Amino acid sequence: MRHGTNGTNGTRPWRRAAVLGTALLTLVTVSGAATATGADGPDRGRPPADSVILLIGDGMGDAEITAARNHSAGATGRLAMDTLDEAGRRTTSSVDEHGRPVYVTDSAAGATAWATGRRTVNGRLSKTPDTDRPLPTLLEKARRQGYATGSVTTASVVDATPAALTAHLTDRSCKGPADMAACPGDTRAAGGAGSAAEQTVAARPDVLLGGGAGHFAQTVTDGPDRGRTVLEQARAAGYQLVRDRTELAAARPGRPVLGLFAPDYVPVEWTGPAASPGGTAPVRCTAANPARPAGTPTLAGSTQAALDLLTVRRDRPGATGRGFFLQVEGASIDDRAHEADPCGQIGETVAFDRAVAVALAYAERHPRTLVIVTADHGHATQILPDDARPTGLSATLLTDEGGRMLLGYATTAEPGGTQEHTGVTVPVTARGPLAHQVRGLRENTELFGTVSAALGLR
Repeated sequence: MRHGTNGTNGTRPWRRAAVLGTALLTLVTVSGAATATGADGPDRGRPPADSVILLIGDGMGDAEITAARNHSAGATGRLAMDTLDEAGRRTTSSVDEHGRPVYVTDSAAGATAWATGRRTVNGRLSKTPDTDRPLPTLLEKARRQGYATGSVTTASVVDATPAALTAHLTDRSCKGPADMAACPGDTRAAGGAGSAAEQTVAARPDVLLGGGAGHFAQTVTDGPDRGRTVLEQARAAGYQLVRDRTELAAARPGRPVLGLFAPDYVPVEWTGPAASPGGTAPVRCTAANPARPAGTPTLAGSTQAALDLLTVRRDRPGATGRGFFLQVEGASIDDRAHEADPCGQIGETVAFDRAVAVALAYAERHPRTLVIVTADHGHATQILPDDARPTGLSATLLTDEGGRMLLGYATTAEPGGTQEHTGVTVPVTARGPLAHQVRGLRENTELFGTVSAALGLR
């Protein structure tokens, strides 16, 4: 249908309205940007934030958060992550090779969504879903514009969530040079950039803390570093290697810091009985793990160390004046939920929440810091009436406030089977510059835009 005209100049009313609306929107946007960046003062042209701390609870949906809150803070208590000023929801879907929705994501596609602003296929890291081409990441963009960068995790530093910032791979399993079977086109011999470990060293974040020593012990098979281990490659590139809490405390700014605290995942902080068919007797979780070496940094400790190093790097003479981008992942919330291990899962959620508290304390001292807390996807945990008889696996925990909490895991009923992710929306909370952008229901790709806008990334 063709629109009519009005007036001697033939201008259509809908077009005049659109032009007026565009003009008003431009005026509001410019005015808002001026306010956010201090256009009338000495900060003219400055991005809204100096730094961004993005905290990811892997597999930490509402049920996982509520279980940890009930157990440790109480049903009417609050965790640190509950106290941020702004709150919303995020979608979690991925796509297939044709761009059609896949309703349950894995961590690789989930992390790619916020790392690049694009959805991709499950298992892929920061590459397009159709053409399998690399997509620029937040960390790469931040580093290119003079920001310090860091990644902290309780997984291997080249596991899916951290690797989405530092590597581009057809499959998340390609962590080290010996693990490239699923990524033939990404090998150095085929003209690719190599494994996640090789690419992460080349990405050169200022601080990289977690597990994964086994992946860095593998020998590079192609390219200029052929015959070296990835760790030797990292040392040649100037990295300081730290292995425990004492060495981390002794690390100094000026050279990038690589902390490898375990062969793969860092051992969890809490232990207790796994869920089982028919349930367990009521039990208290043990806030200790004999398999965790005494010198292993906590996630909160690693987060504080990363913030200290990145802040000194920002403030040293001759620096760019830029702040930093730091991602912190509580990885084993997901790992323990897969194993129907409620105490391990809750302990890792509590450990993650302590890292959130560290980030919030930092932001109190540095108000131009944007803190965002969210998850990549939900998980299988259910909080059930304590007299229920679920058909799957379950466990009854005695909480810190003296209650009984029944947790069920029903995506597989077989002991030792793997519990599954869920396709639910997940919480997102924020404090600091542009925190309001998380309000409402947002796409999982929108975090990329929020972080980019906060730091003025192009």
